[in-house]
Amino acid sequence: MPCTSYPKAHMESILNHLFSQDYSLARMVFQRGMAVIYLIAFIVALNQFRPLLGETGLLPVTDYMKRVNFWQEPSIFHWHYSDRFFAIIAWLGIVLSGVALIGFSDKLPWWGGAIIWAILWILYLSIVNVGQRFYSFGWETMLLEAGFLTIFIGNSRIAVPLLIVFLLRWMLFRLEFGAGMIKMRGDECWRDLTCMNYHHETQPMGNWFSWHFHNLPTWMHKIEVLGNHFFQLIVPWGLFFPQPVAAISGLLIILSQLWLVLSGNFSWLNWLTIVLCISAFNNAQLSRLIPQSVAELKQSVSHQVTVILISILLITLSWWPLRNLFAKRQLMNAGFNSLHLVNAYGAFGTITKQRMEIVIEGTDELIVRPETPWKAYEFKAKPTDPHRRPPQFAPYHLRLDWLMWFQAFRPPGNYETWFVRFVEKLLQGDEATLKLIKHNPFPDKPPAFIRARYYRYEFTTPEERKQTGQWWKRTFVSEYMQPVFLKPNLER
Repeated sequence: MPCTSYPKAHMESILNHLFSQDYSLARMVFQRGMAVIYLIAFIVALNQFRPLLGETGLLPVTDYMKRVNFWQEPSIFHWHYSDRFFAIIAWLGIVLSGVALIGFSDKLPWWGGAIIWAILWILYLSIVNVGQRFYSFGWETMLLEAGFLTIFIGNSRIAVPLLIVFLLRWMLFRLEFGAGMIKMRGDECWRDLTCMNYHHETQPMGNWFSWHFHNLPTWMHKIEVLGNHFFQLIVPWGLFFPQPVAAISGLLIILSQLWLVLSGNFSWLNWLTIVLCISAFNNAQLSRLIPQSVAELKQSVSHQVTVILISILLITLSWWPLRNLFAKRQLMNAGFNSLHLVNAYGAFGTITKQRMEIVIEGTDELIVRPETPWKAYEFKAKPTDPHRRPPQFAPYHLRLDWLMWFQAFRPPGNYETWFVRFVEKLLQGDEATLKLIKHNPFPDKPPAFIRARYYRYEFTTPEERKQTGQWWKRTFVSEYMQPVFLKPNLER
């Protein structure tokens, strides 16, 4: 053999080890899962963005654009924003998510499919980067990081890049281990095993099962905490081991995420984590659930070169989240660049011990007296009526309800800007804003006054629920916002 052919053969051998046939089923399931998550995210945006962040929303994008530049928050909306243009962007995201879901990209060259995934990523990046408080949570950066990796994973025509599979597992490791570390460094209740005595009751938006979970015996809550430490601090290390250890780790994480799905509403956080877990399974393992013949896959030099370059970039960027994992002051759900490429994750380092809720009420009387009757606005998921069963909404995300939980941490008089504008919209009877809530007690004309009251909410016991029919019991704490009005309302 000529000496010049040896380096070429050696390079081909290396590439064959970096691009495999063994994860083609995992790639297919992962891509379909990502398409579903994208589809939900764009539907949420289509339904909620305009009243929250549109031209006349609670935190208008047009105002925000005056305070940031493109390099701070990259977004196509720096060039143009209108509610109509946003609707086009959201619908484009929905259509392309559907295209990806049916596997149309498999009929294209790898770069054609990559363009579809890249457009999805750019569209959602543009939304998140102008979403302000309403898009400031970990599942947004999770979707963007996973979405960026999806661009380069290829389609059913070419071999699977194991570097991307590794980066997906590395992301999953940071997500789980980061959450575990921030708990161990955080609230003492994670160390004395009492956190789950409170969590099911005080989490942002519980569901029907949350009530049942909260009423489990204390010893089972301790097992829940121990299980959390096992699944988040020990299990993720197995993702970096050979098969079948990696698959066992992925399966255990899936089981832990399904427990969280049952017990609360965390947007698409848990479902996206499950989608990431698919990267831990090879064809032999998945074929037991998905009977499908695996065709011989081709090698693409252009794809291989692109993947290697992108992987070098992402591995380099991993230094910051890696350092954060072991830092004394660990950051939670933090990004280290404006593209949200490699992020730090973690949640519930501190557990709320009491659930405080803001109940917003209105009256159509023009003069407020002690005997004035007040009617409460009912939100879609957050507790208001104690008799209403906590609903299941996830993976659909209710952004207003979620931020109402955070507003309740602030003392009376310390209102976020969006909250003040929300009250103003209710006084105006704004139709778009009213679509964000479940029940408007003033369907014919807006109220003359609105006030907010502060309550402590607690789950009832099984005995209390049997007697009263209530899922919650609540105790009045104080006035949260004194009655406010719009002058035009008083001139009717």
